[in-house]
Amino acid sequence: MSAIKKVKTENSSWNFKLDEVNFYAFWNNAFSKEECQTIINIAKDKGLIQGTTRGQTDARDSKIAWLYAVDNIDWVFRRVTDITLNLNERFFKFDLFGLNEGFQFTNYESPSGKYGKHVDRGINTPVRKLSISIQLTNSEDYEGGELYLYDDDKGTLMDKSQGTLIIFPSYVLHEVMPVTKGERNSLVTWVTGKQFK
Repeated sequence: MSAIKKVKTENSSWNFKLDEVNFYAFWNNAFSKEECQTIINIAKDKGLIQGTTRGQTDARDSKIAWLYAVDNIDWVFRRVTDITLNLNERFFKFDLFGLNEGFQFTNYESPSGKYGKHVDRGINTPVRKLSISIQLTNSEDYEGGELYLYDDDKGTLMDKSQGTLIIFPSYVLHEVMPVTKGERNSLVTWVTGKQFK
C-alpha cells in the first residue's frame, strides 16, 4: 500500500481555460514599398489636419487624414481584413465586427512629432478590440518615431520595417516616440467587436 502525499498549494482555484490573448502580433511585408507610397500619396492629396486627443493637449503632435473605401483604398481594407482574421484566430481569438471607423493616416514630422502613452479604448466610444498600426515610411528615412507597447516599465520596441503591420489589444498601453529627423507616416485602425465580458 502506497501513501498519498498531500501537496499544499498557494492557489486552490482550477481554471477551465488559460488565457490565449497575446500581447501583440505582426505581419511583415503586409504592403510593398510601392503600395505604402500610394497610401501616403492618397492621404496627403486628401489633405491633413491636426490630430487631437481627449485630455492631455500636449500628448500628441501629428497630422492626420481619415481614409475610407471610397478613397480608392478598398484593396487596403481587403488586405487588412484578411491579415486581421488570420492573426486574430492565431493570437487573440476575439469576437470581432469589422473595421467600422475607417483608417487614420498619421504623419509625424521632426523635431517633435509624437504620440505619448495612451490606450485606444475609452468610455462611450465604439468597443475597440484590436488596434492596428502599419509602418508606411522606410525606417532609413527618419530617426526616432519608435512604436513601443508596454506590459512593463521598459516597454517593447515594435518592428520599424516598411510595410509591417502590428496588431495588439486596444487596451494595451503604447506610444510613438518623438521623431527627431525626417518624417514618419503610418496607417492605423481599430477592429471593433462586442463588449468585453
